[in-house]
Amino acid sequence: MSETAQTFRPDLLAGKHAIVVGATSGIGLAIARGLAATGAKVTGTGSSAEKIAALDEPGIDFVQLDVRDRPEVAAFCAGQEQVDILVNAAGVARGGEEWQEDIFLDTIEVNLNAQMRFAFALRDRLAASGGSVVNIASMLSFLADPGVPAYCASKTGILGLTRSCAHAWGRDGIRVNAIAPGYHRTDMTKPIWSRPEGEAAISRRTALGRWGTAQDLVGAVIFLCSPAAAYVTGICMEVDGGFATGNPLE
Repeated sequence: MSETAQTFRPDLLAGKHAIVVGATSGIGLAIARGLAATGAKVTGTGSSAEKIAALDEPGIDFVQLDVRDRPEVAAFCAGQEQVDILVNAAGVARGGEEWQEDIFLDTIEVNLNAQMRFAFALRDRLAASGGSVVNIASMLSFLADPGVPAYCASKTGILGLTRSCAHAWGRDGIRVNAIAPGYHRTDMTKPIWSRPEGEAAISRRTALGRWGTAQDLVGAVIFLCSPAAAYVTGICMEVDGGFATGNPLE
């Protein structure tokens, strides 16, 4: 069990079923592990059969699924009897290519439309359990990066989706929130942190003086899915070490 998960009761989410979309690597896998370590039964989705075959995680069942495939997603969601927690963690960024229309639209499909698709399809199950949805936004929900226009647009859209669902579904007992990661050491950000000058530039602007890890996001998600956040909905919690409020000229 990770140090982060150990700060919560190991039975905090016992009896809960959590679905983590995009759970075979990086942020999604860390979140799936954290939910399992606090007692939830976790179903994790991923698009790569190779990645799934290499994973052996206690408390987590993996399912191969393309989040862009509407019939596939619909069939998966229809087969879920109980859903208490939905974490939408699937995401891609295609630096330098997103100004091409087909790549722009495909990025939106993965990062934004899929989050809508799972939430809408599982609404009835979430209402039955008084469940919680956590969407993964980004610091680029608030900032601009000219290299990834589709990523910025999709992550900004997640804020609107989260707030709208929170208000539309609140009286059904469903809470909908988001977290906004900053610069965390994952495969997606490796082109930056693997270069000394890139690593240093991010650390210099970040209030805590370091890059985040995927593990740094786990506690926020567990909190938002727990009874401790029973009166928290429609928010986006920034988990970026203070990067977004830093001085870009330093």
